[in-house]
Amino acid sequence: ADEWVNRFETESREVFANREKIVKALGLKPGERIADVGAGTGLFSALFAEAVGKEGKVYAVDISPTLIQFMKTRFRGEKWDQVEVVFSKEDSVELPENSVDAVFICDTYHHFEFHKPTLASIFQSLTPGGELFLIDFERIPGESREWILGHVRAGKDGFRSEIENAGFQFKEEIELPGLEENYFLRFQKPETP
Repeated sequence: ADEWVNRFETESREVFANREKIVKALGLKPGERIADVGAGTGLFSALFAEAVGKEGKVYAVDISPTLIQFMKTRFRGEKWDQVEVVFSKEDSVELPENSVDAVFICDTYHHFEFHKPTLASIFQSLTPGGELFLIDFERIPGESREWILGHVRAGKDGFRSEIENAGFQFKEEIELPGLEENYFLRFQKPETP
């Protein structure tokens, strides 16, 4: 998984450099439950575990068997009791209904091959009023780096409408100094159906 660690920290170095600010912006409280979807090496899951404490719960969700193994090793031991590593499918996050207060997707939404069923499974896993936080790459032809244009399937507006079509309400774009190549959006599952 070392190549993954390197790749993550290169691809998302801006996110890596601003990780503390990002976690703070989520406003997690002790006892809350959050799913880190596309958790990768578990970088954010580890920070979330500190934020929600022993009473809380962190689901570290990923689709890669290699990364699942890596995280299972990383989150061994009592210190990480509140972290559960979840092996997801390409069309489902594999979480129980109403099991989380927040879902965090950082620089992996553009990899979702089946975004409709995956978003439906995320919507279902959130409690009413629960929040979805999305960080992904700005995709602006003529401005964004070449690899982003070739690698990221749509820009901010495209992803925003996919998420709204899944039933989420767009709440705000979080402005975070230090995020240049990435945008940070907050959505909410309606309190009442």
